[in-house]
Amino acid sequence: MKEFFARPKHPINIVGLNQMVPLTNGKLKKYINLDNAASTPSFQSVSDFIQRFLPYYSSVHRGTGFKSQLSTELYEQAHDIVAKFVGTDTSKSAIIFTKNATEAINKLSFRFPFEKDSVVLTTEMEHHSNDLPWRSKAKTVHVKVTENGALDLTDLDYKLRLHQGKVALVCVSGASNVTGIVQPIYTIAKMAHTFDAKVFVDAAQLAPHRKIDILQNDDPCHIDFIAFSAHKMYAPFGSGVLIGPKDIFLNSAPEYSGGGTVDSVTLDDIRWAGLPDREEAGSPNVIGALAMAKAINELSVIGMDRITKHEKELTNYAFEKLSQLEGVSIYGDQIADRVGVLSFNFKGFHHQEVASILSHEYGIGVRNGCFCAHPYVVKLLALSEEEIQIWRNKSAHGDKSDQPGLVRISFGCYNTLEEIDELYHALESIVDNYSKENLPNFDKDRERFLDFIDNEISNF
Repeated sequence: MKEFFARPKHPINIVGLNQMVPLTNGKLKKYINLDNAASTPSFQSVSDFIQRFLPYYSSVHRGTGFKSQLSTELYEQAHDIVAKFVGTDTSKSAIIFTKNATEAINKLSFRFPFEKDSVVLTTEMEHHSNDLPWRSKAKTVHVKVTENGALDLTDLDYKLRLHQGKVALVCVSGASNVTGIVQPIYTIAKMAHTFDAKVFVDAAQLAPHRKIDILQNDDPCHIDFIAFSAHKMYAPFGSGVLIGPKDIFLNSAPEYSGGGTVDSVTLDDIRWAGLPDREEAGSPNVIGALAMAKAINELSVIGMDRITKHEKELTNYAFEKLSQLEGVSIYGDQIADRVGVLSFNFKGFHHQEVASILSHEYGIGVRNGCFCAHPYVVKLLALSEEEIQIWRNKSAHGDKSDQPGLVRISFGCYNTLEEIDELYHALESIVDNYSKENLPNFDKDRERFLDFIDNEISNF
């Protein structure tokens, strides 16, 4: 079994790193991916691993054949590898594979034992996935962020005291997907535990960039629940994970039931299986789970400290370069600890225009918009209530032409300073050569791009 999860010999080898893409001038250019906060490409070792495993792929847990037994062993090893990644083991914590972090958070929202008057504290900076699931399960209160986008710990303390005795769960992102600001999760955990509340960390943006240790259960800074996604960790094969104390999941029936979730069933009785089986209904995504485990091995070999150092260098360099451009506004606390994420706007340009020009004319992939964090982006942009209402009314009628938002660049462990230089020169060219009255024909560009995409798809 060990050769399947063997340590890689050549770290930071990325699938598609030299992929050429078409530009609107008809030329081809090596693609620069600066949209890693959404999804990362695959490690080559993860792709190779999947290809090596596929001939052995089979059902897990119930088969007696060789392939089934091998698949089962590797699938169980994957749980152990994920547990070790966050400083726990399967004897202490439930390691539950899901489709992604969003499903993991929704699962916790169904499984957490809320009472009728329970309060959930989340924050104004959260991704919708760590906000919306709680709203239908308990009274959800949002902790404020400061004008520069950092969490207001004073307001957290105030709301913990205000709702003392009722706060069941404090839910925070480990790092913002908009500004990259890293949350003081251990400080937050200690504050929550002081008021007998549990803490959940959405680590989707943190896990690929920083070492995580959830600490021992009796540590006042212990992280009770944590979730993250493989598709942001160089294993885009459809897996996420929820980690938490076993008793939460053993005290009630799972929200999904069916194959694999039971030990025995009669017409009038159900005996639920142990963990994690009872929480992983149906045939699991074995390949996704194994890919996540393999990616974790790769990250461990590269070294999380090395990744952090490299991405800080990229982020600092990008901030320095972008600050030299006329009319640029970079959002979020400039001295805060960040993962490799920067969001900005140019005066006189809509965020969609900047992102489209970068893609169509320079082969640089970024993201623009509100990044599934509308309240946070609204706060960063300091929109008035009137502006917010106009936006909502237009959106309700299908008009998203002037939707507020930002341009986001985000780095992976494989990005380079030279790519930031290319980004800088492209942005410099936009500032120098374009204005509201002199923009590319985006409709025509879009038609060309759709043709390019159709041609590429026909080759698959």
